Amino acid sequence: MPNPSALPNAFPADSGHEGSILDAAKTVLATERAGLGALEASLNGEFVTAVQWILGVKGRVIVSGMGKSGHIGTKIAATLASTGTPAHFVHPAEASHGDLGMITPDDLCILISNSGESRELADIVAYTRRFAIGMIAITKVRESSLGKQADLILQLPDVPEACTIGMAPTTSTTCTLALGDALAIAAMNERDFDASSFGNYHPGGKLGSHLMDVAALMHAGPELPRVAPDASMGDVLVEMTAKGLGIALVVDDTDHLKGIITDGDLRRNLVGLMDHIALDIATKSPRTIQPSALASAAIGVMNEREITVLAVVDEAGILQGVLHMHDCLRAGIV
Repeated sequence: MPNPSALPNAFPADSGHEGSILDAAKTVLATERAGLGALEASLNGEFVTAVQWILGVKGRVIVSGMGKSGHIGTKIAATLASTGTPAHFVHPAEASHGDLGMITPDDLCILISNSGESRELADIVAYTRRFAIGMIAITKVRESSLGKQADLILQLPDVPEACTIGMAPTTSTTCTLALGDALAIAAMNERDFDASSFGNYHPGGKLGSHLMDVAALMHAGPELPRVAPDASMGDVLVEMTAKGLGIALVVDDTDHLKGIITDGDLRRNLVGLMDHIALDIATKSPRTIQPSALASAAIGVMNEREITVLAVVDEAGILQGVLHMHDCLRAGIV
């Protein structure tokens, strides 16, 4: 454990309260865990209906809430958007000053208020009623003002906050966040939203690089070192040298891959090399990968086979490109 007095802005010395601090933290986690358990047990047909509405919305899912509920709502909207459900957060105060125009009759609103009495939501509630816009309430109190106006209620469990004075939003916000995740992932599963789809929404950063597909990184077209099955070894060497990928791809007249010649194949056949044709020394039925596969999966194949290059073919075995380990490394995929 670091010595607090050694830090530039020294913290107070240990007051002997470590036990009580840890006890408080564990109590918070236990309380919130119990809240999540109650939430799980309470899920019913209303949750199923909410997911079906999300899947059927023509426009976007609009999420709104005030204060801590707003912070959670922002995250829920972001999670929905990144998992295949167009969504955005509308701040209730800004909505009252023109941002109601962001909400259309084709949208679905999810409004969050633990008590169901957040006055700041009144204008959005009135707007949804005026224009017959579907509205789901996430609230603890079914008979609240918000609950009475909602088309559908996702009721939070009536469990205590983890705060020692019972007032700071803790268990309620944790449950709301988890409920939003449940909605997003349930909808995602129904859409058959896969890793490749997820990658389309996450092109940047470490996550984006790991979700890049092979087609985005492979060499294609004139960059490919192609030779015919009956090509002379002289022609093979010229093509390998010119394209600089360390291989030659043996393809027939219909671009079906028949084999791969690597530097290793050349070394193993040095004796009488120039007396052979391409297909004689090629590795036949080489390991390949499809363009839609994740580049990270391609690295797994290359590591497993202890190779540095993969031919990329479509389902019919027609050559599409070549993926080199160096291309993956340059893209930050390791």
